[in-house]
Amino acid sequence: MVQVFSSSRSGICRSVMTALGLAIAVVLVSTLAPVAPVQAMNATLVNPAEVTSISQQATISEVELNEIIARARRGKWIEIRLASQRLYAWQNGRIVMSSLISSGIWRYPTRRGYFRIYRKYRSTRMRGPGYNLPNVPWTMYYSGSYAIHGAYWHHNFGHPMSHGCINLPVPFSRRLFAWAPVGTLVVIH
Repeated sequence: MVQVFSSSRSGICRSVMTALGLAIAVVLVSTLAPVAPVQAMNATLVNPAEVTSISQQATISEVELNEIIARARRGKWIEIRLASQRLYAWQNGRIVMSSLISSGIWRYPTRRGYFRIYRKYRSTRMRGPGYNLPNVPWTMYYSGSYAIHGAYWHHNFGHPMSHGCINLPVPFSRRLFAWAPVGTLVVIH
């Protein structure tokens, strides 16, 4: 395990900066600097305001850290920042597209962590408590029934509105669907 802790509100992890160099640490700032506590597979990232001593360090496995670093340098991955309600599509260390989103409301929060897109549908029906939506476009499932998809039923992007999924404007969701293959890493914080 690699010990990771934040020593400032900016979220730059000194141990990561020392081990990997400033260039990689700058890329990791957006992934490792959540506004609220994050649960990610076998890792817990802590809000910098909550860290009072070095004994409260969070850990992330070397495999997970190496995967994030490798994705930052090459390949495709999706970053979702819940605090700013924004999605970023990364390719070879550069943002290639971005959009406002609508994540889950407080009652049905969006899951935070590291996931992979495991199934894609051009259109699908979605059902749950209080909704039954036919023909939900450009749907990419990343964790159980949680998905990134187009939302034709509202245009209030930039504000939480969903039952936990990531809602996108339909034209953007179509481009993202075409761009992201099954297996694409999704980082939600």
